[in-house]
Amino acid sequence: MDLKIRKIVTYTEEIFIEGDKPVKERCVIGAAMAVIKNPYAGRGFVEDLSPMIEAFSPKLSTLLVKKVVDLIGGEVEAYGKGALVGTAGEIEHGSGIIHTRKFGNPFRDAVEGKSSLPSAEKRGVCGSSIDMALKHKIDNKTRSHHMSFEVRIPDAPFPDEIVIICAASTKGRPHPRIGDLNKELNQ
Repeated sequence: MDLKIRKIVTYTEEIFIEGDKPVKERCVIGAAMAVIKNPYAGRGFVEDLSPMIEAFSPKLSTLLVKKVVDLIGGEVEAYGKGALVGTAGEIEHGSGIIHTRKFGNPFRDAVEGKSSLPSAEKRGVCGSSIDMALKHKIDNKTRSHHMSFEVRIPDAPFPDEIVIICAASTKGRPHPRIGDLNKELNQ
């Protein structure tokens, strides 16, 4: 099965002030997104998605992780993944690509992550937004790094496409003040 990428889109935000208070440490959040042809779009129910998973997951993860790490400057503390499926496909088509070790392990390995990658998946029309969930790459109980990051591509996904997304941040939320879940659990 051939991976057909229509385009790669990247997006970043660098936060300088939050709540009228300057941010002390550099905080950049970014996403790298691949708009790909969905080989199962419009075909009705397909039982075995493994040909797509085998062919697409490792390639997309490796490509997108490198792009997002370079995009934010190489420092990754939080990460997440996502899939936005066009209307002629099933959410399972996007989930199949991102919810495998073939997708997750290259991401974790590249950024020395240990925790599960939070995810977001949905079906939508061109220009639909998706809120990417991010969590700390080592400990997903580190509340300062629990955040979401909205992304969208104005002309994607077409009905027969999937947008696969890797997102990362150099820090957690600016000025976190809600405490650490690990400490709360050990009280």
